[in-house]
Amino acid sequence: MADDGIRADWATKDFYAVLGVGKDASAADIKKAYKKLARENHPDANPGDTAKLDTFKAVAEAYDVVGDPDKRTRYDEMRRVYGSGGRGGYAGGFNGGFTSGGGVNLEDLLGDRAGGFGDMFGDLFGGGRQRAGRRPRKGADVETTATIGFTESLEGVTISLRLRSDAACTACSGTGGKPGTTPRVCSSCDGAGYIVAGTGGAFSMNETCPACAGRQLVYDEPCPTCRGTGQGSAARTIQARIPAGVKDGQRIRLRGKGGPGEQGGPAGDLFVTVKVTPHRVFGRQGDHLTLTVPVSFDEAALGAEIKVPNLGGTPVTLRLPAGTPTGRTFRVRGRGATKSDGTRGDLLATVEVQVPAVLDAAARAAVEAYREATAGKPLRAGLFEEAR
Repeated sequence: MADDGIRADWATKDFYAVLGVGKDASAADIKKAYKKLARENHPDANPGDTAKLDTFKAVAEAYDVVGDPDKRTRYDEMRRVYGSGGRGGYAGGFNGGFTSGGGVNLEDLLGDRAGGFGDMFGDLFGGGRQRAGRRPRKGADVETTATIGFTESLEGVTISLRLRSDAACTACSGTGGKPGTTPRVCSSCDGAGYIVAGTGGAFSMNETCPACAGRQLVYDEPCPTCRGTGQGSAARTIQARIPAGVKDGQRIRLRGKGGPGEQGGPAGDLFVTVKVTPHRVFGRQGDHLTLTVPVSFDEAALGAEIKVPNLGGTPVTLRLPAGTPTGRTFRVRGRGATKSDGTRGDLLATVEVQVPAVLDAAARAAVEAYREATAGKPLRAGLFEEAR
């Protein structure tokens, strides 16, 4: 796109109003108004003020058009056609005779530099493209990992996270230009922030302008700190609430805690992957806590009441019926992890019958007496019958 080219969306913009001058203003008055507004709204004088930056860009675009005699003539003619009903009454097709109801051939007026008839239709009928560089953009999402304790995962905890994310360069306030220098409207896209690329047919598509990266303005001297990218990085510390009942490996989304937005856009989101440190005694099975409870042979054989730990509370009592086999699981309701609906899971206690490695004389005599008492009841007889 040439720097003296005319764009279809100019028909919908009043550049004289942007500069605060009348349509019959002299070139000297236009230049004076531009210098005054550019000085008041320059990014270097208003760091971080996105509204001033947008005004500065609009003023620069307006002066680039009406401050150039040739562009101003074409712009005034387009505005005249547009204001006299040029939006309706088109005759002919895409390939010829495309005229307004007033008899002005818009193809001759705009030429190829208007980006094609697809652009003309979109801009004049209200579906025009927004200027890419001025469109609010959501900030980048940020990923991080946090490690918490087992008990903290059950009760919930607030943690501090040290994050480093993309941010505007502090030296140039994100403009990409050397501080103290003045930008100019990008000649590659005429300040639109995008270029029109043909697809080989009757349609075209927009692409971010490679010369200005969508910023609409370019600096002849790039910022030495960010090398013209306008980007830097910033470290910050935030407080993040990890909800009760979070599981190991769970990914939590914290809205608005990610990278800052651009041009007034919302901040991105922060995604925290939670790592939970294992507990020495308790385990986790979904929303339930698990516990392995060692019991003696006589407790399992004769039955017993035993106490087992309850994480974060007083011990609970399990009643083992006589003949409890090893591996049996007992459920204690409401003593597990907190669920998403606020209720709690259960405590699953699995008994494990312990076999003593060493017996004293009295215990050995008792076990031998038990063997003699049960000698007529072989345990494995059925095993051989089923194997036949």
